[in-house]
Amino acid sequence: MTPAAATASLWVAWIGSWMLAAAWTRRTQARPAIREILLYNTVIHAGGLLLFFAANDTLARAGGALSALLWRLQPWASWTLVAVAAGGFAFTCWARVTLGDLWSGAVSRKENHVIVESGPYGLVRHPIYTGLIAAAFATAIQVGSAPALVGAALMSLGFWMKARLEERFLMAQLGKAAYAGYRRRIPMLAPFWPPGR
Repeated sequence: MTPAAATASLWVAWIGSWMLAAAWTRRTQARPAIREILLYNTVIHAGGLLLFFAANDTLARAGGALSALLWRLQPWASWTLVAVAAGGFAFTCWARVTLGDLWSGAVSRKENHVIVESGPYGLVRHPIYTGLIAAAFATAIQVGSAPALVGAALMSLGFWMKARLEERFLMAQLGKAAYAGYRRRIPMLAPFWPPGR
């Protein structure tokens, strides 16, 4: 198996497991306006399509000069990036298990919603997004093309937008005091980054 195939397999396994786990959630009580959900989803999915278009050799060759490789990695570097992507996915799974049935694929307030601060939520406020951003950039660097890097950057922007919306929404739904202290103590997406925004 090549490093590219291993990375693709990780993405497929993660997407499949996430779809199966979606059945294990509490009932949704409230959601933000659909236009706000569509905005971050459009950015995330556009980035994902660009990343995976670039990662597919056949499709990338059809892209011509735009898909030209910026670099070629040594096998050890490619396998290191597979490990980084696997670590990102493992971080998302740890977060998903920690959330339990409070998890939702979309920004929402669940029945008897509480702020979870344990496990990876003690490192960053949005560990699922952090893990996916790490996996996206590991994939993009492994691919080594401008479209792949732009795709990972768009996915990151979309997850940042989603995190901002989620925080505004939960503060409005649960009360600012319920989230303010957690926000002051824990960084949003990057561990060890100064918290507060």
